[in-house]
Order: sequence, then C-alpha cells, then structure tokens
Amino acid sequence: MINYPIKFHPILKEKIWGGTKLVTKLHKKSTLKNIGESWELSDVEDNISVVSNGILKGKTLRELLETYKNELIGVNNYSRFGNNFPLLIKFIDAKEDLSVQVHPNDEIAKKLHNSFGKTEMWYIMQADAGSKLIVGFSKEITPDQYLNYVSENKIASILNYENVKAGDAFFIEPGTVHTIGAGILLAEIQQTSDITYRIFDWDRVDDKGNPRELHTDLAMEAINFKDKIRAKHQYSTYINSLNTIVKCEYFITNFIHVVGEKELDYVESDSFVIFMCVQGNATIIMGEFFENLNFGEIVLIPATAEKVVIASKNCKLLEVTV
Repeated sequence: MINYPIKFHPILKEKIWGGTKLVTKLHKKSTLKNIGESWELSDVEDNISVVSNGILKGKTLRELLETYKNELIGVNNYSRFGNNFPLLIKFIDAKEDLSVQVHPNDEIAKKLHNSFGKTEMWYIMQADAGSKLIVGFSKEITPDQYLNYVSENKIASILNYENVKAGDAFFIEPGTVHTIGAGILLAEIQQTSDITYRIFDWDRVDDKGNPRELHTDLAMEAINFKDKIRAKHQYSTYINSLNTIVKCEYFITNFIHVVGEKELDYVESDSFVIFMCVQGNATIIMGEFFENLNFGEIVLIPATAEKVVIASKNCKLLEVTV
C-alpha cells in the first residue's frame, strides 16, 4: 500500500520561446538555456516521471501504476485508463509568445495519433506588465475566411487578446485557437497528450534559419468555428476552503488558500490528488508522513489516502483530481 505524499523529478524542456523564470523563480536546477516547460508529472512516452522521495525513490510513474493500480489512481480511473496516467502537469515560462495553436479532441486524436485529445487549463502564477494571452477569435469567422487570413499571413489580426494577472484562470477546450503570451509564468493541467497543431509562429525561424512547421490542414479539422469561446473562469477565493475553478470530465481543479491548517477528507474519494503550489510553501501531512511543498512544486497523493492536512502560514495551492 502507498501511504505517503510522492514527489517527482521535474523534466525540463528547452524551447525557442523559453526563458529563465523556471530557474530563478521556481528554483529548478538546470544549466539549460531558454527553459520553457517543466513537466512535473508525466506519463508521455519517453518522458515518464521518476519518483524523487521516500521508499519508492527511483521508480517511474508507469511502474507505480503497474504495481499499485487502483490504489494509486482509484478504482474508476484504473478501469478507465489502465496503466496510463490520465494527466500531464506542467509549469510554463513564456519569455516570448508561443506559437498560435490548437489541440484536437479525443475523437480526432484517437483516429490520427492513437492518443488522448488535449483539454487543458492554465493558472497564471506571475505575469509581467502588459502580458496577454490569446484565446479564440475576436469575431465570428467561417473556415473559408480563416484560410484566407492564414494564406495572407494576417491571422494575428483576428485573434482575441486577453490581459492577464496572477490568479487568473483559463479553460482551453480542444478546438480553441490559443497561445501563451510573452512574460507569463503559469501552471498547466492537461490530458496526457503532446499533440499540438501549429497555426502561426510569428514568422520565427529555428536555429538553422528554417521556418517552423505549420499544421494548417490538421488545424482546420480541429478548430471549433461554431461556439463562442469563454475561456476565462471566475472562481471564489475563500480562505481554507475548496474553491472550484474547473470541473470537466477530464479533471477537477480547486483553488485552496491555506492560512494555518486545512484538513481534507478523502475517505469517500476514488481518485488520486495532485497539489500544485502556486504561491508560498506548505507542509503536506499524510498520517505519520509529511513532505514540504515549495512554490513551483507538486506532490501526488495516492487514492488510498483518507485524510490529508495542509499546514502553512500562507500559501495558495491547486488541488487536482479526476
């Protein structure tokens, strides 16, 4: 039986648009330059997380699933996902704008890539003055109009820009055209998928001087032209309470502002829990075991946990379950 809070080694990714905040603000240890992403919990092939603490230190997430099954992720989750962990958890630092992109839904991803689709959410941890996100279009357009904008290299003129600040949260459904803008540090929760269709990349070139590949045809199949996008989610911020930000079929994310102690009862729960520290630091206590959780770290609580205590002078966490 797994009976302690599990931490993992982050997997750091250099990106053309990455910066230094994952090292300077989140204290990730690396000599890489332009680090854009820290994959905190991953079951993506060739990028599987490794435990960094306790008696399971050195084991991979996949090994934990194969050994502990529903004890780790819950009975219903194990029947649904088997030995595949359903979420990919990241911190992202955009020194420059990411490419404008779109993600496929489950149906398209299964058909074309034998993969999960990519539903995701963002929580803004820090944003430089004037930082913006792109979510959706600024007006209704048809697929034919969209293709004209793409062919004329004018797609940036019809995108919807959103000013952001720390604490803002956005839910990005498959089919939503989007990008993270320069100056933003955020937490990302998503389905386990690494599939992205790039629409526009600000005319950037790679280190060999070549334009980065665009996926215009694939994007056309994935984009939702029908529904008005309401990506920004409002939520309450009551202290020592579970404040729901997003509840969808792939994950539930609650915001918890802890001052002092908060006890959480998971006796009736049938899911693992992930805590992401998005401000301050805390101690996560599970029976006789405890782990310190610092700003920019995550911890996995197995589905067998009945009660968890969070102790902190003042911290903000995201609680993620399925």
